[in-house]
Amino acid sequence: MSLHPSKGGPAADDEKEVVFYAERQKIYPKAVLGLFGRWRWGLVWLTQLLFYGLPWLEWNGRQAVLFHLESRRFFIFNLVLYPHDLIYLTGLLVISALALFLFTAVAGRLWCGYACPQTVYTEIYLWIEKMVEGDRSARMRLDQSPLSFEKWGKKSLKHCLWIAFGLWTGFTFVGYFTPIHDLGAAVIGWELGPWQTFWIVFYGFATYGNAGFLREQVCKYMCPYARFQSAMFDKNTLIVTYDEKRGEPRGARSKMADPKALGLGACVDCSLCVQVCPTGIDIRKGLQYECIGCAACIDVCDDVMDKVGYPRGLVRYSTQNGVSEGWSTGQMLRRVIRPRVLIYSAILLAVSLAMVVSLYMRSPLKVDVVRDRSSLARLVEMGYLENVYRVQFLNATELPQSYVLSVRGLPDVAIVSDRAVSLLPTEVRAIAVTVRVPPQVAAAGSHPIVFEITSESDPTVKITEQSTFIIPR
Repeated sequence: MSLHPSKGGPAADDEKEVVFYAERQKIYPKAVLGLFGRWRWGLVWLTQLLFYGLPWLEWNGRQAVLFHLESRRFFIFNLVLYPHDLIYLTGLLVISALALFLFTAVAGRLWCGYACPQTVYTEIYLWIEKMVEGDRSARMRLDQSPLSFEKWGKKSLKHCLWIAFGLWTGFTFVGYFTPIHDLGAAVIGWELGPWQTFWIVFYGFATYGNAGFLREQVCKYMCPYARFQSAMFDKNTLIVTYDEKRGEPRGARSKMADPKALGLGACVDCSLCVQVCPTGIDIRKGLQYECIGCAACIDVCDDVMDKVGYPRGLVRYSTQNGVSEGWSTGQMLRRVIRPRVLIYSAILLAVSLAMVVSLYMRSPLKVDVVRDRSSLARLVEMGYLENVYRVQFLNATELPQSYVLSVRGLPDVAIVSDRAVSLLPTEVRAIAVTVRVPPQVAAAGSHPIVFEITSESDPTVKITEQSTFIIPR
């Protein structure tokens, strides 16, 4: 907007258009394979073999890892969990968060650079793109060229492969919540239910969109971790760093030239560290929140240093203090043990031990006793009083179990209904139990009693549940 010259404002010719939102510049990461690249691809293979392979493993005649929502049972190898075991999921999430805090404080964004699903699937989708369209320069030329049959064919093939891989990923994801063999048969027979279809398509196209199109935008703008990571960093955190003292001033030179005679540092200003970066940053500008710590710039810089005959390590894993003070690796490692690392480690160890001990001591039987409120008490022959209870059993094992019930708490109290119960593997069953006391055994009112459930095969396995016996006035 401009003001009229007569009113003291700038002339119309001085108007300037201010753009607040810059158009995204597409990033074409150049492929590089070095020490850290091999580590990264090793973790890609490991994580994907686990993700795609676990649903097909068999254990005790069923799927080894299955979160079966219809039966409300979660199977993890020999462990069977139920909805009331949600506390273990909470513990797992707490352990994961603490581990992330600890690893970040020690070595920066290792999770982001090597094992985050966004990083892993972006690597896979970039590999597919490279196989179809070529390396960085070929992809750039293809995108800038006018539409042709070759361009249309390559783009179509790439997107078909992307979509197929995304749908296979969605199918595998749903296979953790629905038996995957049944799911596969339903897909082949076109008999998928609406919810199964929705989640396969939704998760598949979420993978297609995030890894194929959004890519670094997820890491830079959508992931909250990129924003709060600075709260866990300090100057002794291991990060990807550029040795400015050694590299500057940068500049091109021949391989045989003496950089000292030219007044140049070790950086030959080839910009390869920018070309290989999946988020498109220049590591030479210092620590930036967009850096995911993938170390692609380290691999390519070491390769350049080898070619020009300079020592490696111009770009390397180091700490801010290590670079500024010129510390050795041993000196930096000694700074790993510092207060925040010790606190994270202590809390993580305590929560992990509590989780393991709780799982180890977890009872294989769950029992819930509820007195029948529709009939508080009833008088039967010879003046005896009876209360009826609903006892629900949950067999948390995959083996058949047999138990015997008994009761105590009042003189001559006894169970007059069937005292034995047999449970199938992972069965949930509720039975009616009748408890009787002699006449005038106690005053009118509510009296505490205790049910005991003992395993027939192992008398040491015993569970007690408290309840009350009502004697009417």
